Order: sequence, then C-alpha cells, then structure tokens
Amino acid sequence: MADETGTRHLLLLHGLGATGEVWLPWAPLLESRWAGRWLAPDLAGHGWSPPLPAYSFEDLADRVVAGLGPVADRLGPRDRLVVLGHSLGGVVALALAARTRGLPVDAVIGLGIKVAWSPTELDKARELAERPVTWFASRDEAARRYLRVAGLAGLFAPDHPVVDAGLRREDGRWRLAMDPAAFAVGEPRLPDLLAATDVPVLLARGEQDPMVTDAQLKELGVPVTTLPGLGHNAHVEDAAAVLDLLAPFASPDRP
Repeated sequence: MADETGTRHLLLLHGLGATGEVWLPWAPLLESRWAGRWLAPDLAGHGWSPPLPAYSFEDLADRVVAGLGPVADRLGPRDRLVVLGHSLGGVVALALAARTRGLPVDAVIGLGIKVAWSPTELDKARELAERPVTWFASRDEAARRYLRVAGLAGLFAPDHPVVDAGLRREDGRWRLAMDPAAFAVGEPRLPDLLAATDVPVLLARGEQDPMVTDAQLKELGVPVTTLPGLGHNAHVEDAAAVLDLLAPFASPDRP
C-alpha cells in the first residue's frame, strides 16, 4: 500500500508548443519500467489546457499544481513526485520543486533546457507571441505547422494521433491549439531556480541538441548527462535512453 511503502508518481511535462500527448509512446515502456503512477498534463495554453492572461514559469507551475488536485488528494504520507520536464517543461519542473511550494517532489530531471538567450532570440519570441492565430484550410497544413512549432518535424508523421491534441478545428478551418502568447514566457533564471530547491536535480541534453551545450549546463553546478546521438527532442527520438535517467528514482524505497 502507498501509505506503508510509498509510491513514486512520475510527472512528465512537455516542451513549448507540444502537448502531454507527446509522452504517449512512452506508455508501453512505463508499464514495465516504472512501478508507480504517471501523468502527462498539458501546460497552460497548450493542448486542452486553457490559456493564461500572461505567461511566467511560476504561473505555468501554478496551473500544473491546480491540475494535480485529485492526484495530490490521493498521495500517501510517503508518496513522492518525480518530475521529468522537456525544455519549457524542465523549467516548470524546477519551479514546482521550489522549497516554498512544499510539494513532495523527490527529484527533477530537466531535458534540453535552453539556458542562454540572446536579445535577438527574446525579441523574436515576443514577436511570435504578438502574432494573431494563423488559420489553415486543411488539417495536414495545420499539422505540419504544429510539428515545426513543437520541434517535432520528422519525428511524427502529420497524421499521427499524437498530433491531434495540438490542433483545433473551427468552422471548417484548422489552427494550432497553442496560445501564441505563450512564446513570451521569457528567459528562465536557472541559477535562481536551482538555488530555490533542495531536491536532487539532473540536467540532460541530447548530444546533437543545438539549443544548449554541455558547457552551459555544467556551469550550473548540478549533475549533467549527455545522451549520445540524440537531439533536442531526445525523449521522442529514444524514449528508452531518456527513461534510463529515471532509474535511480524509480524505487519507492530509495533513501
């Protein structure tokens, strides 16, 4: 029973532009390699999660906490959360682990978090956030745009079921489900987020990820793992390799 031995609840957080459905291909592996429960919510302004009036990492974390309500009510005294977040989701994972929140987070794994942002990149993000919603005449057109925005082009086919959660159809036209304003979430302050938590943190990146380097991650003073041959969306490219990062945290009896 969870009350006696504790359960590790795995919380999977997707990156900017994607949805919780991106983790569905993990399901068969998790059945055999993760002893506890797992959940993969949509971040605010993505998929089926309503938008926010304005976007910050704290507000995105608040929405995740609100969505955890029924799960949190079922946690036993020794139950814990292990949070694995990709890119934007990795920053939100760190915000969830802040000691001031008091959540029973046992560990955080941040995958592919972009650490360094240039003024040009931030300006581009703000520009994207201010653009109106783009409408498409067909699902295929919208699906291809979704895959580019989410960084998933070439990893899922446009007709893959995972893509459906990222699209909306209204009056015969198609658009992305994502709220464009989410692009303006800003630059994460990784040193501050790391200083605000007491739980173990592992930062990981694909060896071929162009968005972050090993050197940038190692400057943050926490353990870093590089996944050979993988890119920014390593969790999609090789689910088993990323799942291996969870092995030290999978046992409910881990000290």
